[in-house]
Amino acid sequence: MNDHWNAHLYDEKHSFVSHFGEDLVRLLAPQKGEKILDLGCGTGDLADKLNQLGINVVGIDQSENMVKQAQQKYPGIIFKVEDAVSLKDQNEFDAVFSNATLHWVKSPKQALQGIYDALIKGGRFVAEFGGKGNVQVITDEIHQQLGEFGIEFKPEQFPWYYPSIGEYSSLMEQVGFRVTLAQHFDRPTPLNGENGLRNWIEMFAVSMFEGVTTEVKELIITRVEKNLREVLFHNSEWVADYKRIRVMGIKE
Repeated sequence: MNDHWNAHLYDEKHSFVSHFGEDLVRLLAPQKGEKILDLGCGTGDLADKLNQLGINVVGIDQSENMVKQAQQKYPGIIFKVEDAVSLKDQNEFDAVFSNATLHWVKSPKQALQGIYDALIKGGRFVAEFGGKGNVQVITDEIHQQLGEFGIEFKPEQFPWYYPSIGEYSSLMEQVGFRVTLAQHFDRPTPLNGENGLRNWIEMFAVSMFEGVTTEVKELIITRVEKNLREVLFHNSEWVADYKRIRVMGIKE
């Protein structure tokens, strides 16, 4: 796969991703000496927080760019390039922790089976990611603008999987988890600076513009900014319409 992730831009402009993950770490309630898999570790900030708590943490991410950056920042932690749908560990971890990753995984049941298998008996899975309706205001406007330029948008170009909690909890139960927490909530998320929305689109929504020339893409993003300014620009900053799912499951 093409690795479109710009790890430096991610750290510079999108640090809110790991910042919001700190609350999830509290839910995880890690205990010193535990072995925990950070699934979708990005550039390693949350893995480092776990490491500082005395956790034996392993970070994995599908992006080689992200993993390289994590290794440079935190050389004392194990980081590996690995796909969430191809986990090979068996009965290895006390917990699997995942922040802002599983909405990128379009084979959710396959990923959940691997997560379940990677846990020891009694192990826990704690995750937060985009849920039903996440960034719908932004993506609907991108769709609208693509249509106005006569550009066909294929469903497979939509890069995310945004389930309801009913849908995701059911998948968790199908692979064997006892679901102990399932929440769906709004999280209006500030984007950094006047170009915050543009930077967000450039970082996260690149596949929506497959086959579109750079010139047309720039025109579309400019139109999206103009049309959404009244809706999403408040107090001199862009605020994305995030809706999140938070789940916890136990391997009994």
